[in-house]
Parts: sequence; C-alpha cells; structure tokens
Amino acid sequence: MAKPIVLIAEELSPATVEALGPDFDVRSIDGTDRATLLASLPEASAILIRSATQVDQEAISAAPNLKVIARAGVGLDNVDVKAATTAGVMVVNAPTSNIVSAAELTVGHILSLARFLPAAHESLAAGTWKRSKFTGVELFEKTIGIIGLGRIGALITVRLQAFGMNVVAYDPYVTATRAQQLGVTLLPLDELLKTSDFITIHMPKTPETTGMISTDQLALMKPTAFIVNVARGGLIDEDALFAALKSKRIAGAGLDVFVHEPPTDSPLLGLDNIVLTPHLGASTDEAQEKAGVSVARSVRLALDGELVPDAVNVAGGVIDSTVRPGIPLIEKLGQVFAGLAGSPLTSVDVEIRGEIVEFDVSVLKLAALKGIFSNIVSESVSYVNAPLLAEQRGMTVRLVTDPVSEEYRNLLTIRGSLSDGSQISVSGTLVGTKQTEKLVEINGYDVEVPLAQHLIVMIYTDRPGIVAIYGKAFGEASINIAGMQVARTKAGGQALSVLTVDSPVPEAMLEKLRKAIDASLLREIDIVQ
Repeated sequence: MAKPIVLIAEELSPATVEALGPDFDVRSIDGTDRATLLASLPEASAILIRSATQVDQEAISAAPNLKVIARAGVGLDNVDVKAATTAGVMVVNAPTSNIVSAAELTVGHILSLARFLPAAHESLAAGTWKRSKFTGVELFEKTIGIIGLGRIGALITVRLQAFGMNVVAYDPYVTATRAQQLGVTLLPLDELLKTSDFITIHMPKTPETTGMISTDQLALMKPTAFIVNVARGGLIDEDALFAALKSKRIAGAGLDVFVHEPPTDSPLLGLDNIVLTPHLGASTDEAQEKAGVSVARSVRLALDGELVPDAVNVAGGVIDSTVRPGIPLIEKLGQVFAGLAGSPLTSVDVEIRGEIVEFDVSVLKLAALKGIFSNIVSESVSYVNAPLLAEQRGMTVRLVTDPVSEEYRNLLTIRGSLSDGSQISVSGTLVGTKQTEKLVEINGYDVEVPLAQHLIVMIYTDRPGIVAIYGKAFGEASINIAGMQVARTKAGGQALSVLTVDSPVPEAMLEKLRKAIDASLLREIDIVQ
C-alpha cells in the first residue's frame, strides 16, 4: 500500500521530518510557487506550512485527498479555515511553540525602550559618543501593565517580577484567584493605562480587540510611559499611535507586528521614539523546532483518524486515556445507528453513562456523528465537518451524561428520532481487560454481540423454525455465521436477531430471506473499520 503523501511547503527544522517518521512519503515543495503548489496538492494527504504559503479555497479544492493542514506556528491568516472545515480538512497549529520566545522578545523591547539600546547603537556605529543623550530609566519598582494574562502574559509576569517590577493586568477572563497566584493585581483597562509605566498587550485579534488601544486609550497613559505589541498587528490603532508618538504624548513604543506586513509605507518608520522588529516573535531556533515537531505529531494523529488537541476547527482538547477506547466504539455504533434508520434523522442524543463521565467526553459526540454520516453522505466525513453536516440537515444533536450505569461499567448509547416519527437506539460497551467492543442494545432489545465488520439485524414475529430458515439460507450461500443472538420482548412477540457474518450478503438473498421470515426489518450493516 502506498504511503500517504505529506507536503512540506516551507523550510522546517530537520526534527520535523524526524517527528513524522517513516510512515509517510514526505515531499518538499516551494509553497510560494502557486503553480507548483496546486500541481502537488491532488495527491497530498497533509501539508505543512509556515506563514508564506496561501492555502485558500482554490488550494483546498485542488486537494481531494487532503486530511490536514498544519501551520508550524500560531497565526492562521494564510489558511481559509472555513473552506477547510466545509471540506472536512482538519487545521492544526502550534499554539504554545513560541510562547517563551514571544515573552522574551517582549522583555527585549521593554529593555530597549527603557535604555534606548537601538538608538545608542546606531549613534555609536555612526562614530559619535553621546552618553548624555541616552539616559534611560530602570525597571526596578516601575509598574508593568499586561493586557491579556494568558500563557505569554504569565511568562512575562515572572520575568519582570525578577526585575523588581510591580505587575498589574487587565483580562476579563482571568479569575482573581489566578491573578493572586501570579502575584498580579487585576485592574480595569482604563486604570491600568493610567497607572502603568510600561504596557504590553497580549490579546487575540478579534473584531472586539482590533484597535482596542486607540486615541482615547493612549490619552490616558503617562507622558513617560511606553507601550509594546508583539502579539497581533492592529490591536493598537497605528494612526493613533503615530499621532501620540509624534506629539510626544507618550514616551515611546515597541512593535513587532503590524496591520500590513511588511510596513513599508508606514509613517511609524520615520519616528525616533519607537523600536521596530520584523515580526520576530517566533523567530528563534527553539520556537521553530517546537512548532515543526508539534505539528508533525498532529499530522500523525490526524492521518491515523484520531482527534488532535491542537486542531483549531474541531472541538478537541486533551483526550483522557480512559475516554480514548470509547472513540472507535461509538463511531461504529454510529454506523450501526445510521444503518437502522429508514428515514432522515431529525435529532440525535449521544448518551454517555458510567464512571467515564468524570472526564471530558465531548469527543464521543463528534465520533458518533462521524460514524453516523460515514456511510450516508458522498463526501469525506471527518471529526471536523461531521457537526457541519448535522447542522446542514437540520439535526439537533445533544450530549447527555449520567454517572450512573446500572448494568455496565460504562454504557455508550446513540438515540434518535426520524422524520417519520419513529425512534431508534443502539448501545455498546467495552468489556474485559482487552476492552472488547460489544453491541449490547438495539431499539430496546438487550443483546451482547461483539462488533464485527458485517452485521445482519432482523426483527420479526417470534415463532418456531425462524432460526432454521435463515441458518439454512446462509449455509447454502456459503456465508459463515460467526456469532448470533436472539432477543425478544415476550414469547410469540417481536424478536430481534443479530448475526455477525464473515462476508457480505447479496441484496437479492436478503430480500428473499426478508420475505421468507416476514421480517419487519432486515438490514445488513457493513462497518468501516
């Protein structure tokens, strides 16, 4: 079998290729060469990029086999995440790869502003010795205001506390307890701006945060204060910042990111009270290696059909080892569930019962939807686009959890309503030290059958001789019955038989058998492993 093709479209560390391992056909291309990119994509299962390669709607449409787009970095401005989601393509990045590098660069900007390091170097390199012109300020006992007390903000806190700085922060999503643990005082934004000697911003770029530091906010700052942004271009209104720096309304600024990059026409370039760097936040050997290795591992998970913690367009998160075995089980239950549906689904409940609910089981809802749609839609189904497929079909989907499971340690059930008013359900569990997958309920009938590739489900009126009829039919067709169980509500009532067979059953034979036993339901369900 041919190895999946993985494209590396930009220069990544050798450790990235090593982390991918020998299971892939790794091909290096120039992702900035549009013709080469589009010509390479049709066979690709994955593509690894940095910031220069544009993976847009056109590129995604040219890649019918693509399973994952991996950005070795944080930003995703060059990836059409919406188009990828619609196509069922997972998008992953490396959100923590550069946090140390970004924090250290922030500290570097603050020190450069406090001691005029770039200007002093430039002056000395020009042959002048002007010590008095570059009298700076100490960080000791100054106040640093951090806007956004996330992972990078917390790293900056520790580093600047070592300089003896007083740390205040604004972050509406950080609790007082967390701030207290960090030794940080939480303040409203306006109060932070008024009291801080240095300000650094570390917020995501959203419609709400774009331009959050503008004319009114800069007017609140001390004339001796400095502001730094190494997070995302546009968080600080560049026109307002230029006016504040030009008029000496504030003392200075440090920028690593810009609205337009490179900022070749920006008036900020002509100021002498600003320190500018060309988007260096992740530009360290360590950050690049961490990013490449991180997304390489994500690619391996994605191509193995598993959920990826760093996927941005799927509800991922860390999957506990207790939950993980339930993923393939409930995906197969989803296939059984869809195989039993005789009309369109209108609602689905994914019910998880037992001690497993102590952990985050949201992944099981995604796996159930992936299983449900895998055999009923023509497009490729993944953990990414399965919720979108449900939404497009007007299905309501709920995750229901209950710590009580009366018969089994853990019980996974998919229950749904159909457009004809009927309801169906299937349940399964994992049994023993080998975690054997078993089907334990169908439409209220109690069974216990190991899940297999080929299942036959029959519902008929209970009466003598039925088992002999279908046993003989399968025997004459040389189809081996590997397992079988009959369940019934009462003697002479409705009975349900579940058979596992070793090979597919021709539809003509199923139709003949359906008539022979007068079955109200007789379906073959083939489970894609």
